[in-house]
Amino acid sequence: MPDLPTPRPMRRKLIVLGSVLVGAVIGFVAVSSIGGYQRAAPGDPDCKPAVVLSKRLAPLVHGEVAALTMASAPLKLPDLAFLDADGNQKKLSDWRGRTVLVNLWATWCVPCRKEMPALDALQGKLGGPDFQVVAINIDTRDAGKPKAFLKDANLTKLDYFTDTGAKVFQDLKGIGRALGMPTSVLVDGAGCEIATIAGPAEWDSEDAVKLIKAAVKPTAASF
Repeated sequence: MPDLPTPRPMRRKLIVLGSVLVGAVIGFVAVSSIGGYQRAAPGDPDCKPAVVLSKRLAPLVHGEVAALTMASAPLKLPDLAFLDADGNQKKLSDWRGRTVLVNLWATWCVPCRKEMPALDALQGKLGGPDFQVVAINIDTRDAGKPKAFLKDANLTKLDYFTDTGAKVFQDLKGIGRALGMPTSVLVDGAGCEIATIAGPAEWDSEDAVKLIKAAVKPTAASF
């Protein structure tokens, strides 16, 4: 009688299969936990009013400000640090309680230079105790060049702010809010994002002024 084939080692197969199943379960739990955390993450509760305001402002996002991206989730900006014209340290939190248009610009950025007169005009029209344009220069060489540019262009309404290490750009890039130059972020009095734009805008246009006014005093605005 011929020898029968030797049965395959079922125990080993079961061990391997069991290991695969355990690995799959662990992977699924890990992914589910990460996904659940991401879905459950509420953002900064202080910034929920900024999202509500952003939705109210959405009908005004057209024309010269059509490229604005409105905040859809609560996001508090990093407390950006930079210097004023006298070399004193400033932080974004210095403007708590005021609506701020944070703008990053540089003299080597052609769209930035073209946008600066509009920002200067916007500051002249709306700048005051409730609103300010905070335009931060990030030239890393020749510290005198940005000031000379503003002087030559007769841009006198804007306060001068600078960060020669360009850390403000990296800070905003780290939260996905600085993808190029210029970059502008409209921020409420709690330091929360209302809207962001990558690229220039006609900030002194009727469309922009109406939107900024509505952001500063939403209760008095007609949407």
